[in-house]
Amino acid sequence: MLTNLLVVFAMTTIIHTAETLSYAVRLAGVRLNKIAVALSLTGIIVLVSRTANMVQGPIAAKFVDYGRSHPGFPMLHYLRITLLASSVGTLLAIILFPTCVRLFARMIAKLEIAGSLPKLVSSVTIGQLKNTRHYVRLPRFHLSRFRYLGISKTFMLLSVIVTSFYTVGVLAALYAAHLFPHFSTAASNASGIINGIATILLTIFIDPQLGLITDKALRSAEYRTKLGKIYVVLMTARFMGTMLAQLVLVPAAYLIGYFVTVI
Repeated sequence: MLTNLLVVFAMTTIIHTAETLSYAVRLAGVRLNKIAVALSLTGIIVLVSRTANMVQGPIAAKFVDYGRSHPGFPMLHYLRITLLASSVGTLLAIILFPTCVRLFARMIAKLEIAGSLPKLVSSVTIGQLKNTRHYVRLPRFHLSRFRYLGISKTFMLLSVIVTSFYTVGVLAALYAAHLFPHFSTAASNASGIINGIATILLTIFIDPQLGLITDKALRSAEYRTKLGKIYVVLMTARFMGTMLAQLVLVPAAYLIGYFVTVI
C-alpha cells in the first residue's frame, strides 16, 4: 500500500497545485486586459487536474478494499497523509505563483497569434522551453502590504470553510465506506453530500466576490496593482482550508455514514 500512497500523494499534490494556479491565469489576463483569452487557458489547468484525478480516485479507493481484508490497516492515517498532499500542492502553487503569472502572460500573447490551444502547443520549440528560466521569480512576503486590501474577514473565513469541504469530500466518502462496511458502496459514492454543501457556499458567496474583484481590477489601474496581493491572500485562505480539512475529515465521514444508513 505504500506505493499506492505515494502515487495518491503525488496526484493530489498535482491536482491542488493546478487548481490553485488558476489565480495566476486570471491575474495574467487582467494585466494584459485579455481576461476572456486567459479564461480559455484554464482548460489546460482543468485537463491536468482531471487527468490526475482519474489516477488518484481508483487508487485511493483501494485503501478501502485493503482495509476490509486487513483489520489493522491505518486507514485514517493514510487519508490524513493524502490531505497533507493537498496542503503541499497549494503551498507549491503559492511559491510558483509569480513565475506562472509571467509564463501565463506569455502564453496568452502567443494564444492570440496561434488562434487555438492545439496550435499553441504545437508551436512550442525546445529553445522556448529553455528560455522559461528567465521567467522564474521567487515570491516575496511582506505582511504589512496585505493589511489594507479591502478583503472582508467573512469572505476569508468562507473561503477557508469552502476549501476544507471541497478538499475532504471524496476522502470523507472513502472513510465512511471504511467505517460502515455494510453500506460501503453507497458511502463511497456519497461524496456529493459534502461537495454539495461546498458548491452551494461557493456559488452564493465566493464566485460572485471573485467576479467583483476581477471586474474592479479591470476598471481601476490602482486596484489592478493590488490584485496580485489579493490573490496571494486568497491562496493563503485556500491553504488554511486544506489544513482545516484535517479536522473536517472524520465528522464529514460520519455525516455521510448517517445519511447512507437512513436513506
